[in-house]
Amino acid sequence: GATISIAGPVTYKNNRKTVGVVAELPLDFLLVETDSPYLTPEPFRGKRNQSAYIQYVAEKIAEIKEISYEEVVAQTEKNARAMYGLDA
Repeated sequence: GATISIAGPVTYKNNRKTVGVVAELPLDFLLVETDSPYLTPEPFRGKRNQSAYIQYVAEKIAEIKEISYEEVVAQTEKNARAMYGLDA
């Protein structure tokens, strides 16, 4: 029942560990976050992070899992809502 949060570093070209975690875990166990103001994803690395950049994390997860961006967004939203009890 645990979830793993994936942030901006998954987009870094040398971050093989996080990419491996994303590849191995079912989407049902993943969340996405920006971890603002740090850990900004590519192509904004080195700048102050912001919530709008969460798109780049979801896009990278979709690329790794070879699924659509929309599927990642829908499932990670469902995962977050369940974790916070927002569907109760």
